[in-house]
Order: sequence, then C-alpha cells, then structure tokens
Amino acid sequence: MRVSQGDAVGGEGKRLRAGVDIGGTFTDLIVYDDSTGSFVVGKTLTTPDDPSRAIESGLAETLVAAKAPMAALGQIIHGTTLVTNALIERKGAPTALLATEGFRDSLEIGREHRYDLYDLQLEMPRPLAPRYLRFGVPGRTLADGSTLPGHDLDEDYVERLARELAAAGIEAVAIAFLNSFANPELERRAREAVQRAAPELRVSISSDVVPEIREYERTSTTVANVYVQARVEQYLRDLEERLARAGFGGALLLLISSGALATVETASRVPVRLLESGPAGGALAAAAFGAAAGYDDLLSFDMGGTTAKFAVIDRGEPLLAHGFEVDRRYRFKKGSGLPINLPVIEMIEIGAGGGSIARIDALGLLKVGPDSAGAEPGPVCYGRGGTQPTVTDADLVLGYLDPAFFLGGAMSLDVAGARDAIGRDVADPLGLSIEEAAWGIHQIVNETMAGAARVHTLERGGDPGRLPVFAFGGAGPVHGYRITAALGSPRLIVPSGAGVMSAIGFLAAAVAFDFTRSFPGRLDTLDWARVNALFAEMEEEGTVLLASAGLHGEDVTHRRAAEMRYVGQGHEVRVPLPPGPLGAERVPTLREAFETEYLRLYGRLGPPVAVEAITWRIVSSGPRPELHLSTAPEASGDAASARKGTRRAYMPEQGGMRDVPVYDRYRLGPGASFAGPAIVEERESTSVIGPGATVSVDGEGNLVVDVAKAAVAG
Repeated sequence: MRVSQGDAVGGEGKRLRAGVDIGGTFTDLIVYDDSTGSFVVGKTLTTPDDPSRAIESGLAETLVAAKAPMAALGQIIHGTTLVTNALIERKGAPTALLATEGFRDSLEIGREHRYDLYDLQLEMPRPLAPRYLRFGVPGRTLADGSTLPGHDLDEDYVERLARELAAAGIEAVAIAFLNSFANPELERRAREAVQRAAPELRVSISSDVVPEIREYERTSTTVANVYVQARVEQYLRDLEERLARAGFGGALLLLISSGALATVETASRVPVRLLESGPAGGALAAAAFGAAAGYDDLLSFDMGGTTAKFAVIDRGEPLLAHGFEVDRRYRFKKGSGLPINLPVIEMIEIGAGGGSIARIDALGLLKVGPDSAGAEPGPVCYGRGGTQPTVTDADLVLGYLDPAFFLGGAMSLDVAGARDAIGRDVADPLGLSIEEAAWGIHQIVNETMAGAARVHTLERGGDPGRLPVFAFGGAGPVHGYRITAALGSPRLIVPSGAGVMSAIGFLAAAVAFDFTRSFPGRLDTLDWARVNALFAEMEEEGTVLLASAGLHGEDVTHRRAAEMRYVGQGHEVRVPLPPGPLGAERVPTLREAFETEYLRLYGRLGPPVAVEAITWRIVSSGPRPELHLSTAPEASGDAASARKGTRRAYMPEQGGMRDVPVYDRYRLGPGASFAGPAIVEERESTSVIGPGATVSVDGEGNLVVDVAKAAVAG
C-alpha cells in the first residue's frame, strides 16, 4: 500500500473514486483510480456556513490536478461532522417525545447515577426533548412482547397530541415505548396515528432506530436521530444537487460511525449513525496501512486543526463499541453526555488541534484548548483575522513548519504575526522568550494528548508502552514523535499522505450495515427457533438494504455476534458466533466462545454460573475494496538526494534553536534511512523527529521512526 502524490489519475470516461473528509479547519480530499492506483490529494479550508462549498471547490481543484473531469467520478465517499455539531450546538429541530404513560421522565432520570459523587455543582446531560415536550401515552407492552390487558394504545390521544404539536411549531417526534424491542406494534401504530393527524411531522420510532433492551439509551438515541434528521436530509439533498450541477453523475456514499458505507437514503433515515463518520475514516486507514506494513496492533493518532483522536487497532481491526456519548458536560467523565446506543469505532477525541488556543488562566498558568480558532478566523499565522495564539502558531515559531511551504506553498504563513501573538499573550506575562513560550504551548498540548491516549489504551486492556503509534492528520506527524516518547512507545509510523489519511481511509470502507435484536435468555433454556428466526430476519433485511446500494446477494456476507454475560452481571461481552443454525447442541461451543472472549478481556473467568445472551447482532457487508496506491516516481532509496537543506528548529535536548536537516518526503523511497533530528516535509503535513532517533522508509513507503530511549517528552 504505497502512497504518493501520484500522477494524473485518469481522463474522460474513467470511473474514479473520491474521498472527502470535512474537518473543523480543513476539508481533505483524494481522487483515486482503482485500475492504476494513482491518485491526487487536495486540502482546502472548511466553509462552516455551508460545508458543501468547500467540497465543490476542493473537488474541482483536485480534479484539475488529476487531469480528470467531474463526470469521471463514479463514487464520492463523504464523512461529515454535521450531526455532531448539530447535537453539541443544539441546532436540530424542535422535538417532542412520546413515551409509555408514566415513563416520560426516563430520558432525564437516566440511570439514576451521579457520574461524580463529590461534585456539588454537577451538570447532568440536558435532554434534547425538554420536559414540556415529553408526553406519556396510554398503552403498555410487557417484557414478553404482549400488550397488558386493558392497556392498548390510545390512538385518538396520539392523533390529538400530534395536531397540537404541529400547531405549536414542533417539527419532529420521537416515539420510544417500554419494551418495544420485544414487540414494535404499539410504536408502529403510534407512528401511523401521528402521520394521519400531522403528516408534516418527522417521526422516528425506537424499534426502527435501535431495537435493543435498555430504555434510557434506546430513547436517547431515537430522540437524537429525529432531532437532526431534517438538517441532515437538507444538507445531503443540497450536496447532491450541487454535485449534479458540477457534472457528477455517480453514487454519493456516507461513512457511518461503525466504519461502514451507507447510501444517502439510509443515512437520511438514521442520520445519528453519522456521528463519528469522519474520525472513523482515520481509524480504518490506520488499520489498513498498519496491517499492510506488518503491524496488526497499534495506536492510531489523528491530529487535525480542531481535535485529536486516538483509537486502538487490535488484530488488524479498530475496536468497536456498541454505545458512546456525545456532548459530554465533562470530556473525560462517562455519564456526563447523551448516550447513543449504536456501533461506533471506539476512540477518544479531545480538543487538541492545530487551532487550539493558548492563554494564561486566572492562576497565571498556561492553558491550551479545548476551544479552537477553527477555519474562521483560524490561527494568527493564517492571516485571516485570528488574534489569539494557537498550537499552529507555536509550531511555526519553533521552526517545525516552513512558512513558504504550507499546503505545498498554496498558503503562506505569517511568522511575525505568530511571534507577536505568542509574545503578547504568553511569553510576556510569563517572563519567557517567545521560543520558550512556543515550546511550552507545544508540550502542553502533547502532554494533554498523551494523557488521553494512555487512559484510553489502558481502559481497553492495552499497554501504551508496547503499541507503535501510527500518526497522521495535518498536525499528527508534527507532534507524533513527542507523543510516542511520552507514552514510552518504541516506534512511530507515519504514512505518506498523512495529512489526508482519513479521506484515504474512506476508500478502504465496505458498504455495510448492522442489525440488532434483543431477545434475552439463558443459553440452556433459550428458544433457539426464535433466535434462528431473528437471524434469518436480520440477514434478509441486510440483503435487501445492500441490494439498494447495488450489491448482488452473492456479494453480501453476514457476520453474527451475541452480547453475552454471566447471569446477574449488569453488562455484556460481544462474542462472535459461528454461521449456521443454533440449537441446544451448540450451547457448550457458545459458552466456550464466551469464556474465551471474557478471558481475553479481563484475564480471568467469572463465577461458575449460567451464561445468558441479551442481544443478537448481524453485520451485513459487501466486499472491502483494496487500495493499491502507487509510489511517487521520483522516490529513491537515497536519503542524501532527498535532503532539501536545513532549517532552524527548536530541539530542547540540544539547548534550543538548531540547524536541522529537512527532507523531501516525495524523494524518500523504500530503504532510505537517516538519523534525527530531522524534519520531513510533504504537501499536507510535516514530520518532526527528535535527536537520537533513527528513521527508515519501509517497503510500503511509511516513515518508521525508532524513538531514542533517552528522548524527552518535556
């Protein structure tokens, strides 16, 4: 999987693929030719008021470089932060909740759990549907799926309520009834009643969005889905129209949080699945490129202009979680956000990026982030009106960035402006030189990121000191060496094309969707006929859904899993299941699979009690595309020929600013090697290597940095 800038990727009539990742500061693009492996990448500032403008202009520029027309694109794969931003900024539709009578406050009661016992000013997550828009509806489904006698759904009440809500300007309704995972009939009838009375209202029912046990999480997910639905539908419709006017006639696909691809229709129906679409692409790329280079286990580190993301890659795959939180009141405190009960590539995201703002707090201490200058106005050195010093300004002052070669020279950086801002806001108040203040900014953000990575890895049973760090993103390679040293990891890996790696990762995703059904029971007493019927139902749904994306039945595979636990436990372990019918004769095999996974996760087995399954899952997917990205024609194995010169850069181990060799990444081919300190430049990112490290280029074109044992992180 060799990566380079590539030559022209095709001409008239060629069917190409493009990946587009919208970040908080930059929009990254890649245009790729499946038949030759050649590609061209692009990077442009995000347009927050209308992200589709950056997509159109960025694609146009990238296609010019590729010498290909818009009509040559057969597929555009897109990741977006639109849903995340809408939830955090509370910019969704006015939304009401219809719950089972007596349970309207479950959305606010949650788990009845204080995530911090000692915080007297504790802030709980603020529900998207306020209490005055939450209504109890007569009708009761029992745990076995039957309707409580005398408590059928009051459809007349639902119709009257729907008309009142529409008249009051409410635009969306979430319906989440008790035990609807066991029988969705009452929810479906309530939806029909709302649509009869007020067809203009958008409706989501929990048995469609997430038909799983646990009422609070299921309700929260359903409310979030319908809350953002209108915004997402409008955005995707506008984007399709904009691309069509520009000459695009292929398929637009969306990357969802689990790392799979979905059609516009599916994404519009369940837009909450787009929550982590952009970061998921980076984790997919880390897994694919890491495996190709022989690293099945590693730590993915993606640092852009606004945030940094870490993900553990285990046995060649990103770890998946079946639930996460959004809009946390406290970033690192579980329980302080809105729960979303859907599969997501498991990662930690922190407010540390190139645009993170540095300041002196009330105690006279230097703080960096989490607030960001974003794309508008951006860091001071961008010259777009920013006045507060940022991490990018510090990296520029430290000599890590070339002011004349940012984005390959397409954007000049203002060194004087960055120095003035750091001097005024940081250096002068602390009595430091400008370089010392810049180094303080650089290292504080490094320690913030390393601390988050350490916690995230340890919580998942990993050892951050043993996992190689795979660094990418516009700012990741600048900070990757120091992060690796701070974690005690022996090796840093930087792929070529690191600055747009998330967009590249989109091209490695398969069209897929996951389905789930909760049907609890002990393995020794389960109704296996019911379980097999649920799997058959989910597989049929998957085949039909993927057929709508153009996949034939023979191309679709189904992977099964179950959420299992010891009887009496509160949470489950995800256990892969074998294909074929399940029955009592396979119970010993299923228990053995559960204990194998339990032992892997926790290092010991539980008590000798029965095992139960709670939820059954299917992932239906098409074939995963293969990437064969071509090597830059000018790359050689000779580091000396790739040396561009030297630049003054800050190396604390050597006492401050020193002349540091600068290398052209596009001229470094497999076999090239050199020692740190060094700076390696490509158009979208820059790698900074400290003294004592050794650097080599492997057969896949990655920079492999063996970190010096004496390397300092601070």
